[in-house]
Amino acid sequence: MSDALAQLSSAGVSVWIDDISRDRLSTGNLADLIRDRHVVGVTSNPTIFAKAIETSELYDPQVHDLGVRGVDVGEALRAITAFDVRWACDVFRPVYETSNGVDGRVSIEVSPDIAHDTDKTIAETRALWWLVDRPNLFVKIPATVPGIPAIAQGLAEGISINVTLIFSLQRYAAVIDAFFDGMERALKAGHDLSNLASVASFFVSRVDTEVDKRLEKIGGDAMELKGKAAVANARLAYQLYEEKFSSERWQRLAAAGAKPQRPLWASTSTKDPSLPDTIYVTELVAPGTVNTMPESTLQATYDHGEIPTDSVRGNYADAQGVLDKLESLGISYDDVVDTLEREGVEKFSASWSELTSTIGKQLKQKAGH
Repeated sequence: MSDALAQLSSAGVSVWIDDISRDRLSTGNLADLIRDRHVVGVTSNPTIFAKAIETSELYDPQVHDLGVRGVDVGEALRAITAFDVRWACDVFRPVYETSNGVDGRVSIEVSPDIAHDTDKTIAETRALWWLVDRPNLFVKIPATVPGIPAIAQGLAEGISINVTLIFSLQRYAAVIDAFFDGMERALKAGHDLSNLASVASFFVSRVDTEVDKRLEKIGGDAMELKGKAAVANARLAYQLYEEKFSSERWQRLAAAGAKPQRPLWASTSTKDPSLPDTIYVTELVAPGTVNTMPESTLQATYDHGEIPTDSVRGNYADAQGVLDKLESLGISYDDVVDTLEREGVEKFSASWSELTSTIGKQLKQKAGH
């Protein structure tokens, strides 16, 4: 009998891992996950890179050379992260080719410090695309209001984009429209749309963390909604995806060779120990999606995940009912998602600052040896 991750793949969900490090690459662990755990892509973020660089000696030679050359911290950070991402792109190249460019993708993120600056985000997107120089790269752009035009511009220039930090349905609608706009402009510019790709990363578990905190303050019968908001929000996102990608506007792009911008479920580790450790996997099974998991969630799913054929479609009314009940309790959807976006950018910026500080210290230390 096939394992749970194989079943998940068969149901149309691409299994990605939310982790990258030079240790994982050098030991062949990433290749093992492709072979043994059906992993077909990888995502990264500042927190992941900070942990990798702080805990491994494999970065020392490169940091030493960068320090000797007098490279500033920002450029050193780009060089170090691009090295790992380029290596991972090469590991995933066979997956990329056999999936016709759908999977085998590796993401690198623009600095969260420029999440509210459109022009800087566009410039950084171009720089990272050039620096990594691999066709199976995704450049991650946060779905802030200033990030929306940067998403469209990157696609228009033939750069594949992972849109990250999506929490609200309204912002997701804007992200899809930016995808359509960018692909239409790419087509006019003569780019081959079949080589362009994008995913829209909906953050899942953090929604429950924020909503459940508010439910606990209310108490009583309100606690019946605990642990339900995140899955409901994601299911309604998939409903929106189905609506938008059955439009005439999309059909014209599809006829020109475009692939859909797939919904990606991110932040899928369970933060509440009272919830099943695979809830954000098993409750979000739908065709044409991606689930990027930390290794602990990946292994939990492999070990005891029970995978349904489809746990999203057919549940839209119930999902809307959850959000309606939350509103009736005074828990504002708009306030929840606005809070999550603001905190999301702040958390990534803090990790980026920590990473920058760590590399800055190491550059000085290694250059002196």
